[in-house]
Amino acid sequence: MRSLDAARQTCEDFLPGLLGRLGDIPLEELERPGSPAVDLFRSAGGSGLVIPKTYEGAGANPLQALEVTRAIAAAAPSLAVATTMHHFSVATLFTLADSLQSSGMEWALLEGISSQNLLVASGFAEGQPGRGILAPTMTARAVEGGYAVNGSKKPCSLSRSMDLLTASVALPLPDGGSDMAVLLVPSEAEGMSVRPFWSSWALAGAESDEIRLTDVFVDEQQIMRTELGDAGELDELQTVGFIWFELLISASYVGIASSLVERVVARGRGSESDRAQLVARLESAVLLLEGTARMILDGETGNTGLGKALLARFGCQDALGDAVRRAVEALGGMAFIGSSDVAYLAAASHGLAFHPPSRSSFAGPLMEHVDGRPLRLA
Repeated sequence: MRSLDAARQTCEDFLPGLLGRLGDIPLEELERPGSPAVDLFRSAGGSGLVIPKTYEGAGANPLQALEVTRAIAAAAPSLAVATTMHHFSVATLFTLADSLQSSGMEWALLEGISSQNLLVASGFAEGQPGRGILAPTMTARAVEGGYAVNGSKKPCSLSRSMDLLTASVALPLPDGGSDMAVLLVPSEAEGMSVRPFWSSWALAGAESDEIRLTDVFVDEQQIMRTELGDAGELDELQTVGFIWFELLISASYVGIASSLVERVVARGRGSESDRAQLVARLESAVLLLEGTARMILDGETGNTGLGKALLARFGCQDALGDAVRRAVEALGGMAFIGSSDVAYLAAASHGLAFHPPSRSSFAGPLMEHVDGRPLRLA
């Protein structure tokens, strides 16, 4: 397919040889625990994909990152989902490095991630029913020179391959309250451990197990303080990171669906009209995400931009659900029976619905936003 071929070429331009090496490995092997996909991504220089060239990164812009993620997902779904967590984490870092809040440490960290091919895992509140998506997953107590941090994140993608962990943390205040902050912790820090958690065969290659912190010392310089606005809206750092997350996690599932739709087109399944409708449904999802990517390029990364990004995500989610259903039906029973790939891709494609925010939790904030108030996701 034309747009998927273009995405693959963009991926080849930035990460030469990666798709070829992934293509030599059966999908079943790429998607199981212990998959070689993450190491292949790292060796191809994927760690620096979205880091600006100013910080020694590859400098892929949001449109290019969208295409690279889609292409990777079509070949190795778990790899795309896992590395999205890395990309949005480093996007918050280079946003901070360019801001007035920068301490200078962010520059060195970004250059280190690029030059050493480091991977960054994300430990925010996703995956815990009833917890707000911004609610800190870690607690901290003040100690000399920093904080002792306790807590866990489950699931946490890249749990077994990460070099650094970013996570939300509640910092105690003298009045008994707490502030939210984002911490950076090396994977080899004393008190950090990884425990089995992910039990599903779907997306098992994303290494989404539990990361547990037990009295892990975090230096004050490894803490990035964040805050909510007067109306409960996110600050700049959180907003930019969340927009990047919605863009690239949606692109991951577009890639998974693209792999199914490509099979339908290549095999000439169904009528020409059926195939045209299927492709149109898939590409409508792509166009929604391209709109989000262009919005980031235009600098529209504030509260209004976040609202647009989330609307694009849910529109994309609906389009993909329809496209996957049509594609599986068009491929037919023999394709489903003859290989586990079709069933696997169809199952994995539903994962977008499980990433934050949920549709139900977004409804109230959306309608407030429609009425002219800031979008609140706390």
